[in-house]
Amino acid sequence: MSCYGRIFFFVMVLFVLILYLLLYYWVAQNSLPSKSTGPIDLCQGEIARDTITALKYNKTFIIAPYFDKRQINLTRVIGIVHHNEVRDLYCWFCCQSDGKVSVERAAIDVHSDLFGFPYGTADLLCVEPQNCDPNYVSIHWSPKGNIVQLPRFEIKNRDDKTLSVQFTVCISTMFGNYNNVLQFIQSIEMYKILGAQKVVIYKTSCSQLMEKALEFYIAEGTVEIIPWPITSYFNVSSYWHFSMDTKDIGYYGQITALNDCVYRNMYRSKFVLLNDIDEIILPIKHLDWKTMMSSLQEQNPGTGIFLFENHIFPKTVYSSNEAFNVSSWSAVPGINILQHIYKEPDRPWAFSPRKMIVDPRKVIQTSVHSVLKAYGGSLEVSRDIAITYHCRDPLQGNIPKKFLIKDPTLWRYNLSLIKNVNKVLKKQYFKWTMKKVLQVFSEAIGNTFKGTVIDISTYKS
Repeated sequence: MSCYGRIFFFVMVLFVLILYLLLYYWVAQNSLPSKSTGPIDLCQGEIARDTITALKYNKTFIIAPYFDKRQINLTRVIGIVHHNEVRDLYCWFCCQSDGKVSVERAAIDVHSDLFGFPYGTADLLCVEPQNCDPNYVSIHWSPKGNIVQLPRFEIKNRDDKTLSVQFTVCISTMFGNYNNVLQFIQSIEMYKILGAQKVVIYKTSCSQLMEKALEFYIAEGTVEIIPWPITSYFNVSSYWHFSMDTKDIGYYGQITALNDCVYRNMYRSKFVLLNDIDEIILPIKHLDWKTMMSSLQEQNPGTGIFLFENHIFPKTVYSSNEAFNVSSWSAVPGINILQHIYKEPDRPWAFSPRKMIVDPRKVIQTSVHSVLKAYGGSLEVSRDIAITYHCRDPLQGNIPKKFLIKDPTLWRYNLSLIKNVNKVLKKQYFKWTMKKVLQVFSEAIGNTFKGTVIDISTYKS
């Protein structure tokens, strides 16, 4: 072979070798499995993240599914349905082990407390398939379809948790641009004094000032806000019965929110209180909820539902004790509950609604003033032990003060309550004042350039 032939051969071998190495590198790079930061999700469909999810082509709205093993392993989906028109629903379970889909027909258990409204709370009950252990479920009006096109919901309460708090207060719902800031702060501080570690609020709307108070308690770790955009889906009523206001659903979906709150806190709170923000379950015989509930449970073993009489303390009738007319609170919108210690007399012939402290693990379905279905018994607690302090508009009209009943039980907490409220207002007042100062300064700068003189004294902090 000539010299040129050997050179040509060497070049060709080198070229083939380089080509082979490049091809090998390319194949190796594209065949390597990508790094994974977690387990592969075999389930398909977009995960629903809103508090309320409307299903397509069906008058059904899903709040959340919860694993319920108290009798058999089933998924209890809390929802809102049109009770006359929704007949068939199916649970599409995505099995964790292999991603296969198992479809089960749902038993639709509409709660009995509809109060005439077309829409109401419903439990969609689906027995879970064996050897599936689903983490997600989709709800559909048909057993046929494509699960990829259905929203999927994470099944909560799948894992047992150690109870992390003693008392959780469920407030439903905050609506109507709520602005009773002072009474709100006083109620939260009273809940904390009495033993609450967590307050869950289903919020539709509130004022900007109220929003700041909420932000304070969220940062503190006391308040948890559940967005409740019920007005985006329904023509809601602010009344409890359809005959009073012919809308889609009663009182801003309060009953649905209460049921969701019970299940949401079933395995993280020993007790759950179901009351409104203008109500305080107030011990008479004891100083706090813990000692009160220990005594009640010891005397009533097996009881999980405790109902407390509602007592109206009219916000229109004031105490003559000026010690509780705290001047620094006058700039805060809302009611000062320490000034209202006169309650309306009993009306034995009238229905007296009660509010509740419950063991959430014994509740199946709840209404506002009673539990509809439960494991175990319930107890109507004597007024000598505790009452529901309810400071609001008078229920019996403008009864003269001399016919009202003086009950200063709330005053025994006055030192702690005043101190705690002042602490909150001091922190928040600085923030609100600084915000207003910055707003005034900003507007002053803007108006200066426009040649306009403003009077800063017209701004109130």
